[in-house]
Amino acid sequence: MSARQVTAFAPGTVANLGPGFDVLGLAIEGPGDTVVARRAPGGLRIAAITGEGGALSTDVDANTAGVAARQTLRRLGIDPASAGVELEVHKGMPIGSGLGSSAASAAAAAYAVNLLCGGPLRREDLIGPCVEAEAVVSGRHADNVAAALLGGLVLVRSVDPLDVVRLPTPSGLRLVVVTPDFELPTRRARAALPAQVSLKAMVTHAAQLATVVAACYADDPALLTRGLRDPVVTPARAALIPGGEAVMRAAEAAGALGSGICGAGPSLFALCHAAGVARAVEAAMLAAFADAGLTARGCVSPLDCPGVTTR
Repeated sequence: MSARQVTAFAPGTVANLGPGFDVLGLAIEGPGDTVVARRAPGGLRIAAITGEGGALSTDVDANTAGVAARQTLRRLGIDPASAGVELEVHKGMPIGSGLGSSAASAAAAAYAVNLLCGGPLRREDLIGPCVEAEAVVSGRHADNVAAALLGGLVLVRSVDPLDVVRLPTPSGLRLVVVTPDFELPTRRARAALPAQVSLKAMVTHAAQLATVVAACYADDPALLTRGLRDPVVTPARAALIPGGEAVMRAAEAAGALGSGICGAGPSLFALCHAAGVARAVEAAMLAAFADAGLTARGCVSPLDCPGVTTR
């Protein structure tokens, strides 16, 4: 090992972006998780977790930071049982918020452990260990972890084998993210999805996803807006979020180019063409959640944000 201690920060992420279910992920500015990895006698352990009110386990096998660290060590050829690595996990966003909380912990832990061991692995090499971590709590998907590690906007073409593509982001846009004080577990949100979809819905969904990708390469915000409508996942999950439909309508009435659910929810996003519009949209979304009886917090982010970094 080349360092005695490394501190890493991984950003929150918005997955799906409308029609990109389990395929698209976007890093955002502001909320995120911090993991400290240090040398310590023994094997691999989680010494402390803060910011989550005691809701998370310090068991390495039951925590995404622990699993990601363990899988990273194995990728490095190091036996976790004798690694001598201790973690501290500092949560910077609510659990079950739809902003990739578990993915941020995994990404920060994998990155910190890799640097603690000299940093031989690339960010892309850490996606696999983080996918294994996500599988513990929410299934095998890479949209959140890939965005948290790489930054910007990513498209996950395949998980097995892993194939991730970086996409360009349209210039000048702002993303508004509003998170209500309401926890929606990922497993519950996935259980609400239909087991089957019609051929018509499948064709529409494919066209919408293709439109989003085309808009990114064409740097065309108007085309991107036309592609955000999701005919399958968003309608199935919107009813799980108190006031969700009303909040998205309020965003678009206030000038948003389009809106949708962040990952599994309950956070909602809106795309805006300017910072001033974004602030007005944020206020409208917060007010709509208040009308539904929920307090909420918001943030405004550019679309091209960095992934995990050291602190």
